[in-house]
Amino acid sequence: PLAELVKIDPKSIGVGQYQHDVNQSEMARALDAVVEDCVNKVGVDLNTASQALLAKVSGLSASVASSIVRWRDAHGAFRNRQQLLDVTGLGPKTFEQAAGFLRIRGGDNPLDLSGVHPETYPLVEKALTLLKRSADEIVGRSDVLRSLKPELLADERFGLITVKDVLAELEKPGRDPRPDFKVARFNDGVEDVKDLQPGMLLEGTVSNVAQFGAFVDLGVHQDGLIHVSQLSNKFVTDAREVVKTGDIVKVKVLEIDLARQRISLTMKLDAQAPRGPKQDNAFRPAARNERTGGGPRPAQDALPTGGNAMAAAFAKLKR
Repeated sequence: PLAELVKIDPKSIGVGQYQHDVNQSEMARALDAVVEDCVNKVGVDLNTASQALLAKVSGLSASVASSIVRWRDAHGAFRNRQQLLDVTGLGPKTFEQAAGFLRIRGGDNPLDLSGVHPETYPLVEKALTLLKRSADEIVGRSDVLRSLKPELLADERFGLITVKDVLAELEKPGRDPRPDFKVARFNDGVEDVKDLQPGMLLEGTVSNVAQFGAFVDLGVHQDGLIHVSQLSNKFVTDAREVVKTGDIVKVKVLEIDLARQRISLTMKLDAQAPRGPKQDNAFRPAARNERTGGGPRPAQDALPTGGNAMAAAFAKLKR
């Protein structure tokens, strides 16, 4: 839930392999801006949101967010957006910035549940007049709203683009714009690195990607590595060409190194896990016949010995 995610320091989630190498204050500002954009896009329920969530709404500071919660505790649920102006420290400018991102479910005005800003309510009232219907009769009714030509509502105050945005929002008031969140299905009984076996087929989520490969969360408290050579049956120079963070992938376990807590994976599901004893990476001096220029020395021609040697010498003298 968004209300829980905003309580986490964004950089603690793990935003990249080199996140500690960049300017930390600049990264914090950039991450906070992303969180704020997400909160504003989804919208916040004014009557249930926590102080931490309200503080991420555009225009609301931590102190103003606390004031909203105190007002809510003292006076009960907000019935309309205009009541925000009664909150201590929340003036017209702040209201202008924040009102469109704050939702009121079951309030006095059905438009308060939508992302339509109060400034554009006169535009909606004009549409209601043309359609000869009430707000309740058009909100969420695509067939009715699409029968209305945006050009008829555009004027000097509200341009055609604004009109189209308002009508689009009226079609889906209060709807969460986020797509369905898909998660990997971890295998039952696989909860630790010790539970893994070479050849096992698993489903996991890509947690990080570098040029040399991708790390995958398998639900065993230790990410496995898919080397770039194991991502595809075709040649790949950069793992980011094949996968990205958040992808759900099916992998096969190649090797497990319990001592170093390393898991080697492949996306080539027809690949065979290595058999036999695992090769050790420890240093081993070369054997005599493995050294540079080594190898078995060719046998030297045997020198004739004894009488044969003398006979050979005399034979040469006679020539």
